[in-house]
Amino acid sequence: MNGKSLPLVAPLYPAGREPLPPGMSEEDREQLMQAKKYQSWMMMGMESCAAKTAMAGVGGLGIGAFFSLMSASFAYEDPYLRQQTQAGLSNTQKAREVFKDMGRGMWKTGKGFGKVGALFAGIECVIEAYRAKNDIINPVAAGFVAGGILARNSGPKAVFGGGLAFAAFSGVIDWFLHKPSSE
Repeated sequence: MNGKSLPLVAPLYPAGREPLPPGMSEEDREQLMQAKKYQSWMMMGMESCAAKTAMAGVGGLGIGAFFSLMSASFAYEDPYLRQQTQAGLSNTQKAREVFKDMGRGMWKTGKGFGKVGALFAGIECVIEAYRAKNDIINPVAAGFVAGGILARNSGPKAVFGGGLAFAAFSGVIDWFLHKPSSE
C-alpha cells in the first residue's frame, strides 16, 4: 500500500529503502547511508557530557592563555629591578627570560580557566541530562554547585557565597545569550 491510497497518511518505507534526494541514483544509496551513520555517531559524541566537558576545558585553556598574554603586555614592572635581577645577561637571554615568564603565566591562567570551564560544563550537562530539560535552571544550578566546589577550601560561608555568586553570574550570562532579539 502506498501513501496515495490514503490521503493525509504519511507513506511508510522499509528501512534503507526510503526515497533518495533529487539528483541521486540508486548507486549512491550506500554512500548516503554511510554518511548518515557517521553523522549519527558524530551527533552522539558531540552531545555526550564527556565531549562537552573536554571542549569547555580546551576552550577555557585557550581563552585563559589569551587573556594572560594580553594582560602581560600591560604588566607594570620596575625596569631598575629587572636590570638588577638580570645583570650580566645578554639581550637575547633577557628576552628569553621574559618569554618564559609570559609562558608560565599563560599556562597557569589557561589551566585555571580550563578547570573552571570543564567543571561548569560537566555539571551543567549532567543536570540537563538528569532533568531532560534545557532551561535557565540548568546553568544556575550548575553555577551554584561549581561555585561551591571552587570555594570548598574556604569554609561553609564561602562555599555558599561562591555558589550564589557563580549561580547569579551563570544565570545572567545564560539570560543574555538566550534573550529574544530586539528585531
